[in-house]
Amino acid sequence: MASETVLVDEIPYPSKITTTKPLSLLGHGITDMEIHFLQVKFYSIGVYLDPEVVGHLQQWKGKPAKELENNDDFFDALISAPVEKVIRLVVIKEIKGSQYGVQIETAVRDRLAADDKYEEEEEEALEKVVEFFQSKYFKKHSVISFHFFANSPTAEIVVSLEGKEDSKYVIENANVVETIKKWYLAGSRALSPSTIASLATILSEELSK
Repeated sequence: MASETVLVDEIPYPSKITTTKPLSLLGHGITDMEIHFLQVKFYSIGVYLDPEVVGHLQQWKGKPAKELENNDDFFDALISAPVEKVIRLVVIKEIKGSQYGVQIETAVRDRLAADDKYEEEEEEALEKVVEFFQSKYFKKHSVISFHFFANSPTAEIVVSLEGKEDSKYVIENANVVETIKKWYLAGSRALSPSTIASLATILSEELSK
């Protein structure tokens, strides 16, 4: 019997969650950074995917995890697979919502500008995301979830503070939605190498079944 929870840096993640359908935890990791010679951890990350995603990745069947981990085409296919995805962050080091908003803004703006997709609509959509986070304060164990719907250009952000669902916001700009997805899932270009390695390992196993 598979364990009901998976510990990611001592933070329990359920192995399955149900949104419109059951999603499985198919990757996890942390974001960290060296500050004054200390490794500081910021968030743990859990990536929940509709198990049907495996059907969209068949061309990588039989490939070892290490090969998938270094293959950005594989992660591009994962990002574009028309299945539901949830990225759940649990805060390890407390942070102001305004700081987190700036992180998103910078990461998304830079990627969109590099792809020549940063227009007024994207700027406005991003400002609204930053505004949503502005007044929040994320203590340890606060949860930020990004819910990407199958075949939809929108995504929902859900914030849970003090163990209670606090607020939601829907992002309606397709380019911003896609870029947030890429920030967390785009292989060598993603924020958390440990999450990418975990996705490659677990999906490699799923593809070999």
